[in-house]
This record gives sequence, structure tokens and C-alpha cells, in this order.
Amino acid sequence: MRFLVYFSLLILIIGCKHSQKKLLAMNTKVVIAHRGASGYLPEHTMEAKAMAYAMKPDYLEQDLVLSKDDVPIVIHDIYLDDVTDVAEKFPNRKRPDGRFYVIDFTFDELQQLNVTERFDPKTGKQFYPNRFPKGKGSFKLHSLQQEIELIQGLNKSTGNSIGIYPEIKDPAFHHTNGKDIAKITLNILTEYGYKTKNDKCIFQCFDAKELERVRKELNSDLFLVQLIEFPEEANHLDYYAKYADGISPWYKQILDKKENDTWQFTPLVENAHKLGLKVHPYTFRADQLDEFSSFEEMLQVFLFEADVDGCFTDFPDKAVEFLATK
Repeated sequence: MRFLVYFSLLILIIGCKHSQKKLLAMNTKVVIAHRGASGYLPEHTMEAKAMAYAMKPDYLEQDLVLSKDDVPIVIHDIYLDDVTDVAEKFPNRKRPDGRFYVIDFTFDELQQLNVTERFDPKTGKQFYPNRFPKGKGSFKLHSLQQEIELIQGLNKSTGNSIGIYPEIKDPAFHHTNGKDIAKITLNILTEYGYKTKNDKCIFQCFDAKELERVRKELNSDLFLVQLIEFPEEANHLDYYAKYADGISPWYKQILDKKENDTWQFTPLVENAHKLGLKVHPYTFRADQLDEFSSFEEMLQVFLFEADVDGCFTDFPDKAVEFLATK
């Protein structure tokens, strides 16, 4: 009888440890809402961020570009004419290259623009035809400060602890125009309590020299992620590890080939992990599956077979639901 009791307790303990390990493994995989819930609403709008927040990802992403009066605007690129009606509102404000730049408008002027689903400014054609209809609704641009206050306010009212994941866009372009986007952004983050790796703020940039500057010259103790776009950049992991805590590659840089219905992977993730770098690939889209038969297959391949640490996705609800089943 005593043996049966001990045996039952042993099975229970083993089961609990297995459950704890499974839960721990799941919790180490983070979901980043890419430009908010951008699969459902126009990217980087407050509405897309509020919807994404309700889906309970780990982080919401903020791409940042400075306005003429040095306000960090949450927008994906330095241009305005592929997500707003700037060409209609301010037709004479384009530069010689025919583009309209965020940096040429004050924050008050930017507030006059309507934001829409991303489109090709040359043809007017919507990039993702099955998403929110272009030109519909009433959406506006907003500042980093406004978004932080939304997220922090919701964290307080809901009891959640969802983080922010800001990216400074094209710092070299800003420097050329006499602006230090890194310093301005870091000052704002500090003001709102984002100072260390424990503050649920991950800071990212494609420009390696600028991200290194953020760590070494501007003395930031935030969790830093080096975005990488081109395959050859995967050869610089040793350099990135000197200042960054993680990398964010295009997801196809992780795929090698498929043999007998099984994906083979490049050494990128393994090499990054050996250096202590987290890996958060971009961008997982349920309406752009490419090599995969389903979004669930895509998530399974990367999060568990390739063993990445998280993912950027336009559909954070689907990624959160997928991880909840693991």
C-alpha cells in the first residue's frame, strides 16, 4: 500500500515537472504584434494597437520616424505617401524625388492626415487586398508618447504587463537632416520608465553602427535587438553579440531546404544561441504563407523545429492561440 502511495506521488511529481517544463518552454516564446494587429486594421494606428493589445501578445511594435519638430511618429517608414492621403492634403510638399517625408511636417500638420491600409503610391493599389479596405474608416498618425500612454494605461487597468518594441527607422537619414532619433527616443523611453532589460522594452534597429552607439555611446541598458536583412549579415554575429542581446532576421534566412517533407535550417539560430543571442524573426503573415500549407505549420516550423525565441506577426491572435495549445 505504501509502495502504491509513493509510486503515485512519484508519478504526480514527474507529471508536474513535465507540465512546468512545457509551460516554461511555451513562455520563452514571445509574440510581437507587428505594427499592431496589422492583419486586421491599418498598420500602426491606435486602433490597430488597441486591438493587438486585447489579443495579449508579449510586445507591441513601434516603428519611429521624427517629425519636423522632433516628435517621434509611429509609422513604418520615413515616407508618408504609401499610408496616408498626404498627396491630396499637401500636394506641393513633395521632395524632388516625388516622395513625401515625415520629417518635412510638424506634428500638428501630420495630425491632419488620414491613415489608410498600405498601398503603392504609384498605382494606388492596396498591398494586401483582403485586409481592411483602403480609404475606409477614420485613422490618424500618433506619437510614441501617445502609444506608450495607451499601453501603460491598459497595463494598469487590465493588470497585464505587455511590453513595447520600438524601432528607430533610418538613423543615418535623420543624422543627415540634423536629427538624432536615437537620443530623442531613448530620452522619452527613460521618461516613461524604460531604462533596463527588466522594463519590458526591446529596442531594435537595422543600422548596426547606430545600435552599437546606443549601447556604448548613449549608454543604454535596454534589451537591444539587431535587425538583419541580408544573408551576409548572418556572418557578423560575433560583432552583434558585443552590444546586442538578440537578432531579428528575415524568416527566410533561417530556412535552408526541404527534404522528405522535413525542413532543414541554416546554422543562424544555433550560432546565435551559442553567443547568447535571442532570435525573433520577421514577419509571419497568415495571408502570405509562401512555402507553408498553413499558418500553424509556419509557426510550428519556426518556433519549435527551428527553435526561435519569438516572432513578429501581423496576426498576433493566431500566434497566441497556437502557443496556448503547446
